[in-house]
Amino acid sequence: MRNTAKFTTAVLAAGALTLGLTACGSEDSASDTSGPLVVAATPVPHAEILNYVKDNLAKKEGLDLEVKEFTDYVTPNTATEDGSVGANYFQTEPYLTDFNKKNGTHLKSVASVHLEPLGLYSKKADKVGDLKNGATIALPNDTVTEARALQLLASEGLLTLKDGAGNSATTADITKNPKNLEFKELEAAQTPRSLNDVDAAVINGNYALEADLKPAKDALVLESAENNPNVNLLVVKEGQEDDPRVKKLAKLLTSPEVKKFIEDNYAGSVLPSF
Repeated sequence: MRNTAKFTTAVLAAGALTLGLTACGSEDSASDTSGPLVVAATPVPHAEILNYVKDNLAKKEGLDLEVKEFTDYVTPNTATEDGSVGANYFQTEPYLTDFNKKNGTHLKSVASVHLEPLGLYSKKADKVGDLKNGATIALPNDTVTEARALQLLASEGLLTLKDGAGNSATTADITKNPKNLEFKELEAAQTPRSLNDVDAAVINGNYALEADLKPAKDALVLESAENNPNVNLLVVKEGQEDDPRVKKLAKLLTSPEVKKFIEDNYAGSVLPSF
C-alpha cells in the first residue's frame, strides 16, 4: 500500500500557527537524512505524481519517499519550515515569494516541475461572452492567486487593472468593469463548490481536477502556458537543498518518465515545465 496520510486544514490548524516556534526535535528531524524523505503535497496532481515516483522510480534510485496529503495552501509551508516534513510540492514561485515575505519563512525552490493553468469555469455560460451584466464571479482569496485570476479576466476584456498591479492585484485595482461584474472572494479550495451559486468561478488547476473538471476541455478560458511564471515547485527549507534525498527526488520529478506520466494522465490540464 502507498504510505500516504491525508490531513485536513482543521486538524492541522494549530500547526499552521507555529511559524516562529521551531522545536529542537524538528531541527534534528529535518537534518537527519537517514530516514524517509517526507513530502507534503496537495492531492491532485501533486500527490499523484509523487506516488507515481514512489511506486515506480524511487526504489531504483535508492530513495525512501513518504507522501503526506494536505488540503490547504498554508500548512505544507509551515510544516516544511518547522521540520515536520522535509519538502513540499504544491505551490508556484510567486506564491512562495509572497508567503516567505508575509510569514518570515525561509523556503526555497529546488526544482520546477509542472504548470496547472488557472481557468474560468461556469455552469451557466458556455463561453465568456455569455456572462451577463452584473454576473457574480468567485475568485481565490489568497493574494497571488487572486491577482492571477484578475489578470485572466483582464486578458479576456472582462475588466481592466491599473498599471503595475502585478502579483498583488486585488479587486480594488480594477479601473474598468464594463459588465459590472460582482466578485465573491473564497478560499481557493472552495471555488469549485461555488459553481452552483455563482455565474462563474476562477479555479486553481489542482482543485478543478479534484472536482472532476477537465481544465483543457471544461474551462471557458485557461491561462496561456507561454512565459507563464506560475510553475509548480519542489520546495525545501533553506539549508536543506543539498540533502541527498531531495536531490534524488528533484532528479526523478524532472525525469522523462514523469514527463510522460503527466502528459498521459492529465491530457493538457497539467503541463510538464521541463
